[in-house]
Amino acid sequence: MLSRYVAAAQESFLCIQYLCTVYALDEYVANNSFFGHISLLEARLHMSNEFSFCRTLSTMSTSHLPATTDSIAQALEAKNPSEAISIYYIILENPSSSPESLRIKEQAITNLSDLLRQENRAEELRSLLTQLRPFFALIPKAKTAKIVRGIIDTVAKIPGTSDLQISLCKEMVLWTRAEKRTFLRQRVEARLAALLMENKEYSEALNLLSGLIKEVRRLDDKLLLVDIDLLESKLHFSLRNLPKAKAALTAARTAANAIYVPPAQQGTIDLQSGILHAEEKDYKTAYSYFFEAFEAFNALEDPRAVFSLKYMLLCKIMVSQADDVAGIISSKAGLQYVGPELDAMKAVADAHAKRSLKLFETALRDFKAQLEEDPIVHRHLSSLYDTLLEQNLCRLIEPFSRVEIAHIADLIELPIDHVEKKLSQMILDKKFAGTLDQGAGCLVIFEDLKTDAIYPATLETISNIGKVVDSLYVRSAKIMA
Repeated sequence: MLSRYVAAAQESFLCIQYLCTVYALDEYVANNSFFGHISLLEARLHMSNEFSFCRTLSTMSTSHLPATTDSIAQALEAKNPSEAISIYYIILENPSSSPESLRIKEQAITNLSDLLRQENRAEELRSLLTQLRPFFALIPKAKTAKIVRGIIDTVAKIPGTSDLQISLCKEMVLWTRAEKRTFLRQRVEARLAALLMENKEYSEALNLLSGLIKEVRRLDDKLLLVDIDLLESKLHFSLRNLPKAKAALTAARTAANAIYVPPAQQGTIDLQSGILHAEEKDYKTAYSYFFEAFEAFNALEDPRAVFSLKYMLLCKIMVSQADDVAGIISSKAGLQYVGPELDAMKAVADAHAKRSLKLFETALRDFKAQLEEDPIVHRHLSSLYDTLLEQNLCRLIEPFSRVEIAHIADLIELPIDHVEKKLSQMILDKKFAGTLDQGAGCLVIFEDLKTDAIYPATLETISNIGKVVDSLYVRSAKIMA
């Protein structure tokens, strides 16, 4: 009974490969012999419910599956992803180039990409782009660009594929250069630069962007220019070159003001602006930018919203408004993002409010991934540590007018040398009035004397009298002349 289907499938490598894969005929791979295992295959087919699918594939061996909605529906009704993937591949092999067939093939490519992503077949997605190159010659360049970028985005959703994405983008750049597809090449190169930056290959990414920016500015493609300038700003910020990062961000804002920018892109610009202002210790302005970014990402349900909210809380802590953190987290918008990120900032805020260095170190230890491994928060941790250390020292010396430095070091659980150095720095910065008696090893704290208001008033009066005398001298000189 199976012999007539096998005879038809003899010329179809796809059918044979499917049968051997699904029914585990390892002997076929070893011996390259299909007909020697007919009885085993027939027995397994009778025991399964997929005999009809085998018959379908067998009849497809001599004729391609038509690119119709019925074929798409047949793939959607497949019992497992492997069947659906095989059907989609056969649809794409159809030589028809009618408008309807091309439309069906585009849908098949989209569905096939999603299935391959679900199955984590990143290499097959890469080979799919190579296989589709003859098809790209039949459709408009804009649709080609959409399909290529869509497949690259699909590969990006598979974890652990950063190196594969870089090699895939490099392959597509070479192909687009050969095909003279400038529009697509520029966008793939921008994506490649972003991947290189994420991979910490900064010099290569910067070289790629420098040439790309000149080309895009010459073409005056504002939307792509915004993306590239924003990427350049992030790249320079990673290299700790703040002036160039700010200049690139200003260029991105200038280009964005001339066109309509999608909300997600505007949120990205605001987020980068907040990061740069926070780096300059302008936390109030940074907070406003982070808030704008949070609103944009929250409306779009973008996962970056939680990071914008996290940086908002960081700004509140850095300007000594840690009491506001709990209120922001418990707000309607904040409750949507309750999790480790916000818990970490709440722990830091509690340590800051209590001026407890030990609680701060505990928060760093408990939320290492959220605090120390976050490059933005990590940049401000040292400053935050110094602030908490100063506040903790101020809290400890408040009851004393004279206290041993060793006692303070014991209370704060830090080395004496470190405490003495920090106290001398605080005295020089006028954080409190006092002096260090190094001979006795003590800290002497002076009381804050209120300035008598009579002294400034007296100085102002004398200054006014001086102005009157000078004026009278000038008048008398004119009269005498």
